[in-house]
Amino acid sequence: MEVVIVGAGTFGGSLAWWFARSGDDVTLVDQFEPGDARASSGGETRFYRCAHGPDTEYTAMARRARTLWHELEEESGEELIVQCGFAWFAHRADGWEAASERTLVAEGIPVERLDSSSAAQLYPSFGGDDLAFVLYEPDGGVLRAERSMKTLTAQAVSHGARIVRGRAGPDGATVVLEDSTRIQGDVVIWACGPWLPKLFPDLVSLRVTQQEVLFFDGGPAWRTSDIPVWVDYEQARCGTADIDEAGVKAFTDDEGPELDADAELPTTTRTEADVRAYLRRRFPSLAEAPLLRTRSCRYELTADTRLIGAPHPEHPSVWIVGGGSGHGLKLGPPMAERVATAIASAATLPAGFALGQRSGSESASVLSPERTIRRVDPVGGAKRDGDQSEEHRHRASQRGDRGGGLVERERDRCSLMSCGQPRHRRSRHARARRRRGHPRRGVLRRLLRRSRGRRR
Repeated sequence: MEVVIVGAGTFGGSLAWWFARSGDDVTLVDQFEPGDARASSGGETRFYRCAHGPDTEYTAMARRARTLWHELEEESGEELIVQCGFAWFAHRADGWEAASERTLVAEGIPVERLDSSSAAQLYPSFGGDDLAFVLYEPDGGVLRAERSMKTLTAQAVSHGARIVRGRAGPDGATVVLEDSTRIQGDVVIWACGPWLPKLFPDLVSLRVTQQEVLFFDGGPAWRTSDIPVWVDYEQARCGTADIDEAGVKAFTDDEGPELDADAELPTTTRTEADVRAYLRRRFPSLAEAPLLRTRSCRYELTADTRLIGAPHPEHPSVWIVGGGSGHGLKLGPPMAERVATAIASAATLPAGFALGQRSGSESASVLSPERTIRRVDPVGGAKRDGDQSEEHRHRASQRGDRGGGLVERERDRCSLMSCGQPRHRRSRHARARRRRGHPRRGVLRRLLRRSRGRRR
């Protein structure tokens, strides 16, 4: 089968790798080099985590992603995942993090609930008196984003894929380059990230935004390999330790100003005051850390933050894949697997991946759909939309939870520490706490209700 893929980001690169290693004839087209900062899959690192609130589908996809990224690592010899752990700072006992915990437990994915004093052992400095608990994913961490994109493409080429550099547009089921070269295939897949709404304005609705990332000099204490990624879900603040000597990464996950897909990425520091205020409270040793640099990246946001993967309504051999929404990079390989399987069986993905307009319903991203949304004014900084719409409040009341609703059935596939793993398989952070003389904390509560089946 001849497969033409336009876009070498996480979805396009993953699709090229998947089809090429399956023996298909693959042509991968992109105007940039893989991992280019102007694409939405660029940058040093992106988060890897399985927590998605009560959403079992995305939780299972994220877990599958771990297996596939490791397959790519073994095949290429590259180290792509940094398994440093992932910590969610929960302000409420019954919020999005608690729903995530139940889903992770039900899926047999390792997870721990820590109190603030236990969480403090994970960071060089920590203030957690305002937190209800910390949800810790020992298998979480980051993906080296740029390196991962380059590795996907390199491995696709090693399996026979052909790379074509150039800007492209659709003409029915044909790919047309700017120099009028026409490329055809049995299957054409457009995976162009923030450029999709320009190419298919009647089929794809995305909000493309500029997100600002700041890097600080935290000193040697923040350069160790076992400091977890952290996300304060309700306050929309996120960050990592100093990975690969890039600096301590910290940023707001507030929705940034709109940015055209073809615009240059601006260099701004509009969020520095907000980020520093949070670091001062949560990680006191970073309060006066020198700012090393800032970097901008693009988000391509669907209204419900869920991915897009569907055939063109007029050209069944043409598929459109994208809508990463700030959390899609880790899902590139499992999304490629699902799309390739659907194409091979002449099927489609579930309705949640469909083309067309969407409403802001249950969110799969880090952003909480129910907390007051903060949009960023490119001149004046963050501004708060104080009143949610009537439709928004109605959706909130229908779900009854800030993270999109609670899991109705709790399952008992979790033993005290292991979440389905042998009890001796504690996380390295738990072992480190024991070595330092700290008692084992944050033991998961047993869930009492019976399982009604396990998803793969």
